[in-house]
Amino acid sequence: MTGLLNAVCFFTMTTPAHNRIGCVTFTLHAHLPYVINHGTWPHGLEWLHEAAAETYLPLLKVMEELEEKKVALKVNLNLSPVLLEQLAHPVFQREFPAYLLRKIEAARKDAPEFSSAGETHAVRTAGFWERFYEQALRRFEALGGNIIRGFQRYYDSGAIEIITCGATHGYFPLLGTDASIRAQVRIGVETHQRFFGRRPRGIWLPECGYRPAGTWRHPVPVDGDRPFLRAGVEQILAENGLEYFFVDTHLVDTASHVTPYELLFGESTTGEDQFIHPPVKSFYRAYYADTPDRRAARVAFFTRDPRTGIQVWSGDSGYPGDPNYLEFHKKRWPGGHRYWRVTGPRVDLGAKLPYDPEIARARTQEHARHFAHITAEALAANGSAGPGRPVLTAPFDAELFGHWWFEGPEWLKNVALEFARPGSPVESVTCGEYLDRYRPVGYLGLPEGSWGANSNNSVWLNPETEWTWKEIYPMEEAVQRIAAGGAWRADDQASRLARQICRELLLLESSDWQFLITTQNARDYAEKRFHTHHTQLNLLLEMWRCFEKTGRVPPDRLFELGNIEQRDSVFPNIDPQYWAPR
Repeated sequence: MTGLLNAVCFFTMTTPAHNRIGCVTFTLHAHLPYVINHGTWPHGLEWLHEAAAETYLPLLKVMEELEEKKVALKVNLNLSPVLLEQLAHPVFQREFPAYLLRKIEAARKDAPEFSSAGETHAVRTAGFWERFYEQALRRFEALGGNIIRGFQRYYDSGAIEIITCGATHGYFPLLGTDASIRAQVRIGVETHQRFFGRRPRGIWLPECGYRPAGTWRHPVPVDGDRPFLRAGVEQILAENGLEYFFVDTHLVDTASHVTPYELLFGESTTGEDQFIHPPVKSFYRAYYADTPDRRAARVAFFTRDPRTGIQVWSGDSGYPGDPNYLEFHKKRWPGGHRYWRVTGPRVDLGAKLPYDPEIARARTQEHARHFAHITAEALAANGSAGPGRPVLTAPFDAELFGHWWFEGPEWLKNVALEFARPGSPVESVTCGEYLDRYRPVGYLGLPEGSWGANSNNSVWLNPETEWTWKEIYPMEEAVQRIAAGGAWRADDQASRLARQICRELLLLESSDWQFLITTQNARDYAEKRFHTHHTQLNLLLEMWRCFEKTGRVPPDRLFELGNIEQRDSVFPNIDPQYWAPR
């Protein structure tokens, strides 16, 4: 390893800046399903507390430390619309400090117990946890309880680029109407604008789920089902002014065709077979998603790099599996603090060795140098696939950094420092910056797929989850009929009811429920949440039917409506018109 690291240092320090071989763009996808008012522990609000303490605040700390060194993190950060709603919610802002105080108190109680047992190393680690959560509390208070404001500061300065997502992370390839996808995207864009004062340039497709234009039919039995034409995802993105999204490697591997940009827009007069840059598929170039109307729907996509991706997220063969890093699965109760290190990928939890934060911190520097090296290798090997500089795309769940891999934020900081070195052959950029400099090299016909197992829809549609789609599809049709009819404009109460119907549909559509059911992680909670939103939506639709018959919302049901509104108070400016068919 020493020889490799020395080679990396020499390579990065002797390469002139003007000879950079390419760019790297990190994307962090920060998302949690709506948990406020739907349970606390072990599933519910505790998830949001953990993510805020272990991922979101540490990322802000990293940005601040880099700023002091005059270095920018340069990531594309997706803060999903439903996550923004939760971080701004008064329940979270009230409860989160109490959570941090509980963690501080737990560490203080652990220390004397370890001391009495003669476990001096664990005493020091308990002090580490006490300081970690004290710092989190101070940072949260310094932000006035507004984590979003912290990220906006770095967004406004250009250190990061914040992008959007589907409103509640609905899985686009399986949603039953284009109106549902349009509503997810439009509310995502408008929520971003409401919080940040500007429209986003990019979007994280939930689960990187893409579907091209074409004939489609429901994948589960639906009354009166027949094939019908659907818009491509990129067409709906273009309608909302979005410029780019991300796809998994497999979609480019199996893409049907590449059409050079020059051919389409008349920039060459020598004929298709004489182009300087012939059509070629590459993971290291941006393309436009091919579409029936290329000029009206010119939306670029970036492709996940396979080698560097597994190096970062894999607990078996990647950095998080290093024996010195914090073991995620072993916790000390009560309190839930972790005092052990990974030790080895197949080491039983009972045999885990003590964790040393300083040793783990030092390892992040070595792993950052290694990542910079393999990134440069990949770009050097794939630099001739088209005009402009190649770009390596590294997308991950944000919660990997800090929550699952505790040292992840520190590693990100060290990676940013590696790429910021004057001699670095690789430049770290946001996707917006890359597109401002280099246009996509052509149009690529993408197939349907995702970044899930098998690169298809199987994580979200399988024998364990079919029943959810059988419930979702009739609800989508019902909401579309309400939107198309326009009766919801009749009076304030009808409008209020219709808006809450739309909110419940959005929450029902969350892809998190199928994911948790399939992976068996919190399956009971996911099923309960799905049934809750389905039951509430049925109640609201029953009220709507009464309104259609009598011309007014039943007065005796307004209290029930108010309770549902209070529990699921997301997207205050929601408009049922978004679901009207075109």
